[in-house]
Amino acid sequence: MPHIQQLSSHVADLIAAGEVVERPASVVKELVENAIDAGASAIVVEIQRGGMGLIRVTDNGCGIAPEELPTAFLRHATSKLRTAEDLARIGTLGFRGEALAAISAVSRVDVLTRRPGDTTGSAIHGEGGHMEPVREEGAPEGTTIRVSDLFYNTPARLKFMKKDSAETAAVAGLMQHLALSHPDVSFKFIKDGQESLHTPGDGKLESAVYAALGREFAKTLVPVQGRGGDIEVRGFVTAPVNGRGSRSMQVFFVNGRFIKSQLLTAALEEGYRNQLLKGRFPGCVLEVLLPVTAVDVNVHPAKTQVKFAKEHDVFDAVFHTVMDALDARGGAVTKPAPPPVRETQNPRQDFFQSMDAKTYREQGHKPIAPAPEPAVSPRPSGEKVRPAFSAQPVKGAEPVRPTWNTEWNTGARVADSVQPIWPPRDAVKAAPASALGKAPASVTAKPAEPVVPVSEKAAEPAPTPKPFVPAIPAAPAQQTAIELPGQETVLPEAAPWRIAGEVLNTYIICEDDAETLWLIDKHAAHERMNFDRLMTSKEPPMRQTLLQPIAVEPGKEDAALLLDNLELLEQFGFGCEDFGDGAILVREVPADLDAADTAATLEEFAQNLRSGRNLDEKREALLHTMACKAAIKGGWTSDPAELKVLVEKVQSGEVRYCPHGRPVVVKVSKYELEKLFKRA
Repeated sequence: MPHIQQLSSHVADLIAAGEVVERPASVVKELVENAIDAGASAIVVEIQRGGMGLIRVTDNGCGIAPEELPTAFLRHATSKLRTAEDLARIGTLGFRGEALAAISAVSRVDVLTRRPGDTTGSAIHGEGGHMEPVREEGAPEGTTIRVSDLFYNTPARLKFMKKDSAETAAVAGLMQHLALSHPDVSFKFIKDGQESLHTPGDGKLESAVYAALGREFAKTLVPVQGRGGDIEVRGFVTAPVNGRGSRSMQVFFVNGRFIKSQLLTAALEEGYRNQLLKGRFPGCVLEVLLPVTAVDVNVHPAKTQVKFAKEHDVFDAVFHTVMDALDARGGAVTKPAPPPVRETQNPRQDFFQSMDAKTYREQGHKPIAPAPEPAVSPRPSGEKVRPAFSAQPVKGAEPVRPTWNTEWNTGARVADSVQPIWPPRDAVKAAPASALGKAPASVTAKPAEPVVPVSEKAAEPAPTPKPFVPAIPAAPAQQTAIELPGQETVLPEAAPWRIAGEVLNTYIICEDDAETLWLIDKHAAHERMNFDRLMTSKEPPMRQTLLQPIAVEPGKEDAALLLDNLELLEQFGFGCEDFGDGAILVREVPADLDAADTAATLEEFAQNLRSGRNLDEKREALLHTMACKAAIKGGWTSDPAELKVLVEKVQSGEVRYCPHGRPVVVKVSKYELEKLFKRA
């Protein structure tokens, strides 16, 4: 059995560094938070090679005393806590006293500091956790910490670092969050010699949002502010029409600390209920202020997760604040009520009028008074004047019977009011399967004409001849046997389903001979068809060059992730290039994709690339997104010919589930339907 022994201080420091220092962004986070706690009003962060080569953080805070410099690099050394009771009321960003010790254990560190009022500054150098003696040097007020050669003595951690562009994007995203959480501090971020971020530090959150997240995102924001008891919520949220393709632009703060919280995310999205499109997510910059005793920030080594003492109250505060702000702005989309029938404008009194049933019963037997004569010059003598049309009740009119159009989408319109008529069920049973929706009807009814008095008919001009419409032959009453040479008689199969119509512009309704109802999700069916076509295609998708390139701003981290996978995006028809400052310029998109969906598609691409483990999974995730964006959307008006193709694919068994696993078709038997109406 191995003997139990105490680890050396150096190994213990390396273990602690593994919890605190995960990547260069972790180092920047700890150093900047210490600068904010030191009361700095201006902080400059500079990195090289994604932070692996150099990290320099300069602030104008209170500085460090020369005699306390060596102590600052010891484990559990802090100026924020004094007693155990202080852990229950933490009001500072840093408090654990492990940041400088963990950073110095895996890098080379130089510190230059001077307190206000001191004539000279102090400097110290350390490597691998070993600190040299303090020396005097000239320095400006504040503190400058320089970290170089990160993970030089831990090659096991070094091999897990990503590309320099990805690490730079992580630091840039962190600086955005820090700038938003403290708008009263001026932040400047310099990467490889170029300034990437500079906030004014005027204390206005909208200024920080504009500088950190860009003008386009700032224009879509709605201010929110509310209070519930000791909990205050303030900040900005995006308008419902400006939903995004992912949650990457949701930023939450608790007492000035950036956190990731599923509770706050759920409360935010609940406030958008019934106001946001499916598959879209709101963006926000929200800060929650509550007593320090009501939140525990010491539940995660990186301090990005917190625990609330009253989670229900926090949820309600965020939910009601967001919902009230959207309602006050008019975020809920409401359709204006139609004007009353009696107020409907009808400039032509000799034309048909719109009226409800009650008005018709009251006035249906009364001729409508003719319109007053307009004040115009008198007509020449001998010219006939057409009398106003007077509505008369139609007696004994035959009901109009639906006709079965032989073509589902012929393009020829006899009248604007003619709509595609679905084939009768009896005729479908007698029609061959290959001619679903194209068999003739047995009866073609002629609509009844209104009854007009003889005196008015005499005054009417000669009617305009109607275009010739060929007569539709009657459908055979029974199936006709087909005889093939040398074979037995074959009967054509009847189509198992009949398209009865479409509801909500989303679901196709079909029925079969077994008295079963089928509901087909046209978006899910079309999405599966697109996905199968993309998966089996051996040729790259066709591209379309945009007349005007589109600048997409998915966020600095997502932009870096997409730029690292440009070759993969090119395989799917996207021509992209770096546009600078977290933006991507798109010049080409797949031919099946609407250019308006470019930004949302790339945002979903970034989300899929982040979760994909290998190249095959990433490709499949990209195909999922492309198939979904190119599919027919629920709520769109579809041509009957399109619906017919979707039904045939589902009917043949080729399409059963969408790429995400959702069912495409739902079966409802006659018995289940009758149970709903208490008939069974």
